[in-house]
Amino acid sequence: MAARPPIFATHGCRLNAYETEAMKALAAEAGVEDAVIVNTCAVTAEAVRKARQEIRRLRRDNPSARLIVTGCAAQTEPETFAAMDEVDAVIGNAAKMEPSTWAGLTEATEKVRIDDIMSVTETAGHLIDGFGTRSRAYVQVQNGCDHRCTFCIIPYGRGNSRSVPAGVVVEQIKRLVGTGYNEVVLTGVDLTSWGADLPGAPRLGDLVMRILRLVPDLARLRISSIDSIEADDNLMLAIATEPRLMPHLHLSLQHGDDLILKRMKRRHLRDDAIAFCDEARRLRPDITFGADIIAGFPTETEAHFDNSLRLVEECGLTWLHVFPYSPRQGTPAARMPQVHGGAIKDRAARLRAAGERQVDRHLSAQVGHGHAVLMESPRMGRTEQFAEVIFASDQAEGQVVTATITGHDGQRLTA
Repeated sequence: MAARPPIFATHGCRLNAYETEAMKALAAEAGVEDAVIVNTCAVTAEAVRKARQEIRRLRRDNPSARLIVTGCAAQTEPETFAAMDEVDAVIGNAAKMEPSTWAGLTEATEKVRIDDIMSVTETAGHLIDGFGTRSRAYVQVQNGCDHRCTFCIIPYGRGNSRSVPAGVVVEQIKRLVGTGYNEVVLTGVDLTSWGADLPGAPRLGDLVMRILRLVPDLARLRISSIDSIEADDNLMLAIATEPRLMPHLHLSLQHGDDLILKRMKRRHLRDDAIAFCDEARRLRPDITFGADIIAGFPTETEAHFDNSLRLVEECGLTWLHVFPYSPRQGTPAARMPQVHGGAIKDRAARLRAAGERQVDRHLSAQVGHGHAVLMESPRMGRTEQFAEVIFASDQAEGQVVTATITGHDGQRLTA
């Protein structure tokens, strides 16, 4: 029976998806066959549960393959996966980026290989040139996080913050544009900390301005999630003056109440978030905001929650990622007084409903207006503000087309 190429399953964020592409290249170079690799996420207890569920399914579907678990959940709780009968090996986040790991994968090595992630000082940004659809590529510019929010396990899965040098980023983007990509998304764990560990401590805004200056053929540059309190002057200047920087920012806000923000060990207050959104909108009136918000953080009362709910309108948030709080073992928040599960579920639902109203409001305001739409498939593309647009006829995939918006269905625009 012929050997099969490895199967990869990815959970979680864009950075995980990026790293899966790097692992595919490393596995191919090493000649890895008959293996299943699960790249896990640790952001919530539910993410870990889903990873375990998929591991069991993949083992049933591939009874003879070697099953390897890696990613953030493997890094933070290796014993959970090592105890599963379905798992042959557990590999940490640092080891998964090392060619030697894949070269030795077919050998009978120790079941658990987890290195000290806090000792890692470099990114693996050189491994691949990006990934994505034919229209949009994602480029890792940063990894890890130096902050210790009380609810978050991710620094223990990713390590401390480290940056890809600007020159490496620019060269990657030049290659991507040369192969036909019209949009590049900068991605990382804590993107606004980019540069702090580089000579001269440049800021994210410096990187953005440098990319736009040195890659003039790049049609669209997009930034993934940022911490608004760390937005630097050059980033604000780029928002105001660079039309190729897309008018859409996803903000790591997490809550709308000052006391809860302090208990989360966040570095901003409610008024800081509102002031940032007001200023960014003044500089770029067509900008839209997404945001991460946690419902049911420990000690959250109905009054605290109401401040989060009101923040949706006060900041003019359009695209919400709502996370029902779940305790992560080893974090300070897990030891705080917990909110009842039913209340968490109810509050998350109310936040999502508020987000849906904001999306409907935004989409309604676009009807009759023209947009530059990047086509992700023959019939679907996205506006500069990241709204989906459905077309009645085929368009050129990967190209930016000008379209007049004719309506919407509550979730997507039509053109």
